[in-house]
Amino acid sequence: MVTFDFQKPWIKHGVDTKRILVEGTLYFANHIVNRIPHHRIRLFFHRRFLKFEIGEKSFIFLETWFDARNGFKMGQNSVINQKCCIDTRGGVSIGANVSISAEVCILTTDHNLQCPNFEGRERSVVIEDYVFVGTRAIIMPGVTLGQGCAIAAGSVVVRSVAPFTIVAGVPTKPIGTRTADLNYTLHYDRLFA
Repeated sequence: MVTFDFQKPWIKHGVDTKRILVEGTLYFANHIVNRIPHHRIRLFFHRRFLKFEIGEKSFIFLETWFDARNGFKMGQNSVINQKCCIDTRGGVSIGANVSISAEVCILTTDHNLQCPNFEGRERSVVIEDYVFVGTRAIIMPGVTLGQGCAIAAGSVVVRSVAPFTIVAGVPTKPIGTRTADLNYTLHYDRLFA
């Protein structure tokens, strides 16, 4: 005869209740909340339960995925388009009037390939004001994107980018410059996006 113990089975196996709550919150955020078709509800959840600092009039589109609670700051009037993957474990700081296109991947963790035990590393990503990141670009850990720079679609950024520089390629190389007198204000206010 088989018997079951239904009283807190996770404690028997050494599972931490706090970890269950954190992982459950992330699961709920990434599989339920990020599909809710109204951005104000998503922003409320991100601010309240994921503890993200998100500036006024900023917009995070549907199906954006986050890897951790905390570790995420976003300035005013910035936008993250749909289906982006943002690894917040090492910390991500996004300035004001930043435009991040669809399916961009921002990484803050990796492994030391030369380390005998394949040690994990966390390095923050900083994206300064007025930066544009094109569709499907990948931003690697430890990178700073200087004010007003632009990243071409499909690029892989492995090194920091100087202010007002336009880069493209895998890995990125400078291909031009932007004007230094940027003063626009991004404004996205779509009800169902």
